[in-house]
Amino acid sequence: MIATEPAVFVLEDGNRYVGRAYGARGRTFGEAVFATGMTGYQETLTDPSYAGQIVMMTAPHIGNTGTNDEDLESSRIWVSGYVVRDPSRIVSNFRATRSLDDDLVRGDVVGISGIDTRAVTRHIRSSGAMRAGIFSGADFELAPDAQLELVRAGAEMTGLNLSSTVSTAERYTVPATTERIGSVVVLDLGVKKSTLNYLAARGFDVEVLPESASTDEVLALSPSALFYSNGPGDPEASEGHVAVLQDVLRAGVPYFGICFGNQLLGRALGFGTYKLPFGHRGINQPVLDRTTGRVEITSQNHGFAVDAPREGVLESPAGFGRVEVSHVSLNDDVVEGIRCLDINAFSVQYHPEAAAGPHDSMYLFDRFRDMVLDIQKDENQ
Repeated sequence: MIATEPAVFVLEDGNRYVGRAYGARGRTFGEAVFATGMTGYQETLTDPSYAGQIVMMTAPHIGNTGTNDEDLESSRIWVSGYVVRDPSRIVSNFRATRSLDDDLVRGDVVGISGIDTRAVTRHIRSSGAMRAGIFSGADFELAPDAQLELVRAGAEMTGLNLSSTVSTAERYTVPATTERIGSVVVLDLGVKKSTLNYLAARGFDVEVLPESASTDEVLALSPSALFYSNGPGDPEASEGHVAVLQDVLRAGVPYFGICFGNQLLGRALGFGTYKLPFGHRGINQPVLDRTTGRVEITSQNHGFAVDAPREGVLESPAGFGRVEVSHVSLNDDVVEGIRCLDINAFSVQYHPEAAAGPHDSMYLFDRFRDMVLDIQKDENQ
């Protein structure tokens, strides 16, 4: 049943959108962002990269396929709040075990429905992502000025380090599920379950370490490679992760990074990062692979990007040799991938595991595997 209790979505610039309560009741705060996927809402909700954000779905009808335990990308919902236009009145999928509303209530996620999400999306595209709050239940009765004051008191994403919030507390292992070729250390900055499964399916024993792991802890495992995962927050606030990556690269360990791991490779190589006006979020983002000339439709979730020249071969300011931008966004020319030419390291800004699809970028896990096998072959000759 669709709720009838009122709720309001308040942006830090004073814009207010009154709708209906959805999920848990109360108040919540975070950075307002929009995701353009028409499906995959369960994977979005459980993606740790969305920590600290109020996610608005641009697709108007959400919840029709319900939820289940198989499609979770982590152990919990991470979004700070959830905004939809028309929540489904029924669940209609043979895999569903409960409704989306059930999960939001159980996860204590305050949401809102029944607002013009297209209008809000257009506003955010023009004005940029900003702090926001959702108020329902007794908090809906707060004076508008008081609600706005609470929103503006919230933390901004710029300068925010959220890795410790989403990372595992203890090391754990995901064994290879096919013929073993070696081991990969994954620094968990907000890793998704699918990523670990795809690495294991390429023959890696996957050693997942907390984000606080030191260079010595990484190298003590004698890994065949290092992997930095996706995750939330500002890469400029993660200098410790950058220092570890630089040390491991100097030790000759191959590297693959995705999303946050791409931004951290960029910083490790000596380039800067910057905040995008409204980010890339959804499962329909077009990217050009300059190596092959192929256009990929990709899954993305990032609000920051690497600041590096798009054309030509670059020299790493941090002394790691030649570098090139391997992938670019076809929407706004944002750097979507980096390839090192003198060391074994590459990264992409998007999510090749693409839970909920698309699967155009799955080849990157094979490219990573082939890189490790080529190194092993050279060492054995």
